[in-house]
Amino acid sequence: MKYAEGSALIAMGDTRVLVAATIESRVPPFLIDSGKGWATAEYAMLPRATSTRSTREVVRGRPTGRSAEIQRLIGRSVRAVLDLKAFPERTLILDCDVLQADGGTRTAAITGAYVAAAQAFGQLYLTGELPRWPFSDQVAAISVGLVDGVSLLDLDAPEDQSAEVDLNVVGTATGQLVEVQGTGESRSFHRKELDTLMDLALAGIADLVRHQESALADVLDGVEEVRNKGARQPAAPMDERELWGKPD
Repeated sequence: MKYAEGSALIAMGDTRVLVAATIESRVPPFLIDSGKGWATAEYAMLPRATSTRSTREVVRGRPTGRSAEIQRLIGRSVRAVLDLKAFPERTLILDCDVLQADGGTRTAAITGAYVAAAQAFGQLYLTGELPRWPFSDQVAAISVGLVDGVSLLDLDAPEDQSAEVDLNVVGTATGQLVEVQGTGESRSFHRKELDTLMDLALAGIADLVRHQESALADVLDGVEEVRNKGARQPAAPMDERELWGKPD
């Protein structure tokens, strides 16, 4: 996007999610003077993202319960791989808008959110405005499920509706888990089935991580180059005379 500090358009099957990252010089009241930053997310669907039109949430006056739950999930997922002390007194805002929904919108939003956030922080880090790279790992997410007894990755809408068991799995590039949401939709399931689904999900996340790295190649190469040079200090503020220039 032209104006956002970072952005990503992610396509998973027929699902499309646009994520914009903004960094503002403020934090929530509970973090003022704490030496920490914050990361949060907003999530919404376009009225015709689905087969029938839905009313815009702004018309209703507040987010639906589903949207509120999803945006909290996105925020938690990104914060799990962030060092909040690396960007004090700043807030990362991730706006996730579903352009087209065919299942897995929350997981696609998380995967795209990391890319947009890394772009935004990359600008600050590479210009010396951050003392260190704030990410400890990459984060991505995928859905898995059992449909007619078969384990499937990245369920589309019909598969999600008919799944006997479905999970949303959030994980990192190093194979750690951030969050697992799982439900036996039409039956209970065995531990062995859960293990199979988790293995499938982590393999899918590993593949998504490679796509993230490809999309962020220039940013991550620049970050690695700076990190290899050792510790750095934030850029000194410009002298006011330099900002305004010499008087005529």
